[in-house]
Amino acid sequence: MAEERWDLLVKGGTVVLRDRTAALDIAVKDGKISAVEPDLPAGGAVRTLSAAGKHIFAGGVDAHVHLNEPGLGEWEGFATGSAALASGGCTTFVDMPLNGLPPTVNRAALELKLDAARRSGVRVDYALWGGLVPGNLGDLADLAEAGVVGFKAFMSSPGDTGDGCFANVDAGELFAGMRAIAALNGLLALHAESEPIVSRLAAAKQAAGEASMRDFMASRPPEAELEAVKAALEMAWRTGCRLHFVHISTPEAIGLIAEAKRAGLDATAETCPHYLVFAEDDALRIGVHAKCAPPIRGSREREALWELLADGQIDFVASDHSPCPPAMKETADGNAFAAWGGIMGAQSTLEAVVTEGWLKRGIPLPVLSRALSAAPAERLGLAASKGAIEVGLDADLAIVDLQAPYVLTADQLKYLHPRSAYEGFAFGCRVEATLLRGSVVYDRRADQGGLDTERQASGRLLRPQGAATRTG
Repeated sequence: MAEERWDLLVKGGTVVLRDRTAALDIAVKDGKISAVEPDLPAGGAVRTLSAAGKHIFAGGVDAHVHLNEPGLGEWEGFATGSAALASGGCTTFVDMPLNGLPPTVNRAALELKLDAARRSGVRVDYALWGGLVPGNLGDLADLAEAGVVGFKAFMSSPGDTGDGCFANVDAGELFAGMRAIAALNGLLALHAESEPIVSRLAAAKQAAGEASMRDFMASRPPEAELEAVKAALEMAWRTGCRLHFVHISTPEAIGLIAEAKRAGLDATAETCPHYLVFAEDDALRIGVHAKCAPPIRGSREREALWELLADGQIDFVASDHSPCPPAMKETADGNAFAAWGGIMGAQSTLEAVVTEGWLKRGIPLPVLSRALSAAPAERLGLAASKGAIEVGLDADLAIVDLQAPYVLTADQLKYLHPRSAYEGFAFGCRVEATLLRGSVVYDRRADQGGLDTERQASGRLLRPQGAATRTG
């Protein structure tokens, strides 16, 4: 086997495979995994990277990030956002369509986003979502042909993105959109909260002068999520649309989706690390940097979500990284409703899930790795090259020290605006290095003054390949 002369040999680590962990070496040739076997000969490779004492995960596939270019790069752009993702062990991200000027709701806007990515420089590989908004049914086929992984829509208002162009769809528009997407064999990613419920409660709270973080959270109750999920599932049955629910926050909603899946509906659900790590008391302590929609729930919901993730009823975990300038989080009168709603967390997803899932709750590492990598790759049609450590796939690897506790501080963050709800959180593990197609795109030693000679590796645009599959 040494005659093959690999480009790289990652040696001595414990590899997290689909069904087990094992002491294995990983050989890389031309950016692909060439062999995954014990005791591969070091002499067969141009370079050897020691992973002794470390675990090697498949590079993360974050299906839900907002990097805001073109037009809103001062919130967060491709360069800083992808650098943060790389430092968190993520090698593929899928960018959402709404927080850009213009939003990605037609072919021309998609081309502007692609141009922004090329000009900015992207550290890891990436794919793009298109948008479903009022009035753009005629653009969906063009977006699908251009290679988006699917379409994002809101059942509740997404708030002000600076242009007012990305609006939520009403029931009639959603049904028509589902029919159109089904005809394309496309995938709809849906923010499921009932607009009548949340808008009415928010207006009542503010009219009464109740505008604290607790008031904001109370204005978006679990019932708003449940009602929207029920309505969307019914439309999916009637239209045959493939459906993915983003950032589900309640176990009851996961139960509804899982029941529909068992009955044969092509539906999946993600949750976010902040719903798995934090509870309501944490959100109140952190304040507006923990503001998101749906809001962070109670400890009962958090623990139930972990059980559902361990059981495979939650398909995958995505960050919903939603950055903004600090001033958009700070309101002079303390009105939480006026603060930007979004959590900056893409850098911390893998470490948070492994800390809370494996180190604290004993959920097997292959289960967590599937939720972070394989399942999103499969659902979005990227599994031909991403999501697992297997021969023939891209050599996308996250080398993690499971015995490296640390407390996250602002100076460690790679975001354009280094703030996060995770500041002060005690992680039990740490990403030591991240490899994209065999090239080191993050090495923690570089942050400590060491050499970092390969950070020029650039990300590539990915398109869905073949039929994307249901993960559960």
